[in-house]
Amino acid sequence: MPMARRRRRRRTIARATVGTAVVAGTAGAVHHHQAKKWAKQDQQQYEAQQYEQQQYAPEEEYYEEPAPPPPPAAASGPDLTEQLQQLGELHASGVLDDEEFAAAKAKLLAG
Repeated sequence: MPMARRRRRRRTIARATVGTAVVAGTAGAVHHHQAKKWAKQDQQQYEAQQYEQQQYAPEEEYYEEPAPPPPPAAASGPDLTEQLQQLGELHASGVLDDEEFAAAKAKLLAG
């Protein structure tokens, strides 16, 4: 083979090799870029789902039991006054001694 033909063949092979390397390198770079992009999208979707789960959690998590109604008020007003008058009458008539009267009066006032 003549020398010029060999050079052309070498150049053609070299060009093909370089072209293949460029294409392969570009494909690798594009693949890497796409993989990073998809990973970022997946992460954003995951974070959005987590945010929605926190925002729209079932109501039972946040439900508080209502406070129980307060106990009925101790006898007050005329009832207490009437009861104290009755105790005073029993004490005055001698049915209750001083200690019994004091204990019954304290019990009524305590509720």
